[in-house]
Amino acid sequence: MIRLNKDTSTCSEGSASSESVCSGISGEGTSILDHEIAQLTKLRSSPYVLLGRNIPGRMRLPASTVRMLVGREGNYSGQGRFSSADRCHILSRYLPTKGPWIVDRMRSRAYISQFSADGSLFIAGFQGSQIRVYDVERGWKLKKDISARNLRWTITDTSLSPDQQHLVYASMSPIVHICTVGSAVTQSIANVTEIHYGLNFSADEDEDEFGIFSIKFSTDGQELVAATSDSSICVYDLGADKLSLRIPAHMSDVNAVCFADESGNIIYSGSDDSFCKVWDRRCFVTKGQPAGTLVGHLDGITFIDSRGDGRYLISNGKDQTTKLWDIRKMSSNAISTGLGDEDWDYRWMDYPDYARNLKHPHDQSLATYKGHSVLRTLIRCYFSPSYTTGQKYIYTGSSDSSVYIYDLVSGAQVAKLDHHEAPVRDCSWHPFYPILVTSAWDGDIVRWEFPGSNEAPASPNRRVARRRGFYHI
Repeated sequence: MIRLNKDTSTCSEGSASSESVCSGISGEGTSILDHEIAQLTKLRSSPYVLLGRNIPGRMRLPASTVRMLVGREGNYSGQGRFSSADRCHILSRYLPTKGPWIVDRMRSRAYISQFSADGSLFIAGFQGSQIRVYDVERGWKLKKDISARNLRWTITDTSLSPDQQHLVYASMSPIVHICTVGSAVTQSIANVTEIHYGLNFSADEDEDEFGIFSIKFSTDGQELVAATSDSSICVYDLGADKLSLRIPAHMSDVNAVCFADESGNIIYSGSDDSFCKVWDRRCFVTKGQPAGTLVGHLDGITFIDSRGDGRYLISNGKDQTTKLWDIRKMSSNAISTGLGDEDWDYRWMDYPDYARNLKHPHDQSLATYKGHSVLRTLIRCYFSPSYTTGQKYIYTGSSDSSVYIYDLVSGAQVAKLDHHEAPVRDCSWHPFYPILVTSAWDGDIVRWEFPGSNEAPASPNRRVARRRGFYHI
């Protein structure tokens, strides 16, 4: 059965910060984010002043779509068209919650779910050595079926080059492979039908084996940044075909890394040591010295996503929260405050009940979002698209087999998508249309839309529960 659940519960406590928020419905016990990012978000999704309505004693009401269309035709704004804020005000109401429609169904766990920057392609990665690239604009036709080379455990991450001609994929190995997406060959079998070139992320003197959990192209496509299981961040120069920078960044596995903005100068990283760190490549004083540290999570960080402005980011943590950060509030001193339970392991144990209300005494986050669960695997979270929503939402997979969408400012859980029968590790919102695709360990790649096409949603066949392993990523 297809279910769209709207959460009406609230939580009594947020994070340690007075600016924090919690899961629930605005006005029912939640706090409103009181920070510059709240004003920026509202400005990016508020309509022209003459199109809204003010009710005495109440907040400004949303302008109806019909009213805005009439205003555009009457040229109320004097611009003759919708502004980007007008557009976001309309489109941000139409959440991709209709469905599900099955895009694909595989026999192995799905780990990766990624739209290309222009939304024309979609990439899905599976544990069974397979990466599939779909042509979104041609009815989700399979464009490329890639059989990975020398895979260890699973595809941990993929990244598409800015020109959409090449794809890199990583696994539990220091060798990252790059293959061609833009060729006419559909069946890309490593070094049989196409070359999958290996990029060695090991230092010359390093013979230790390590894995790569996260990898990203720079905006210009000239570099790759990677997060490794040996506590390091690596930057690979594709033009020179060599490792250009390696930083011993954390005290434990680095699970997530990304560039902060288009310049490529600032890098964010997140680790099992519970810290997010900010690295400025322009002003390294000593090797391995971060520009600052963001403190607040009580356990390891599974993923980070940049807002793209070099200032704000969000992170998912094994403390079952998503946190919003402003790097201007980072610290030079990192103080770790864990759960104090060395026996707890998120890979096969439930989160301890006593820890759900714990707070970091030095929490620097702007807001904390709760409701989803971060267990079994490195669950990913993201800002919603700028073009259609003004980034007014954040969304995340969850180990309880659902996808959660939160309002960035109010902290309200605005939607919960239920279909999968296993942890949803990754999900991706189309940059220009109200389409969201989820991938889970049940092997399903599922599409959600608003309002959805006229086709009937596929009714998934119920499966026999799979036996869980003891090693998860």
